Amino acid sequence: MRKKFIYWLFEHSQRIYIKFKKKNPWGISAQELLTYPKDRFGYHLGKLLAENNFELLPKVERHDCYHLLTNYGTKVEDEIALQYVCFGNGKRSPYLFGVLLIGTILLPEYYKYYLKSYKLGKNCNTFHHFNYKNLLQFSFQEIRESIFNTQQILQNQ
Repeated sequence: MRKKFIYWLFEHSQRIYIKFKKKNPWGISAQELLTYPKDRFGYHLGKLLAENNFELLPKVERHDCYHLLTNYGTKVEDEIALQYVCFGNGKRSPYLFGVLLIGTILLPEYYKYYLKSYKLGKNCNTFHHFNYKNLLQFSFQEIRESIFNTQQILQNQ
């Protein structure tokens, strides 16, 4: 019941957040991303989207890039944990703070997972600010290796 409520909050707050976001949408579909060479970030992002039957959300495309880089899933506890990674990495936004607050209050049983996620974000190189659209043609593996050390990559596979 608590997870369903959080999903409902995500769905409704996301639409409002996107409406006021001042970024231009990428205008790229999952199918288009799959045309990139198989070792490229764009292809891996397209594959992630296709496997989950998703499309990029306009103006917040980088969120799916975070999922791809960190290998965090899309269950509600993973979405909250991903925000902890971003918080540890230095990202600050009202939406992030809201997710952390509400998610932690409503799902406190995942606090160890959240703490581990925060530490991952704190201990890796900064990635929350990248222009991911400009990275689509780059090597996925090289991007991950520039952010995470080998141990972090192995732990998050």
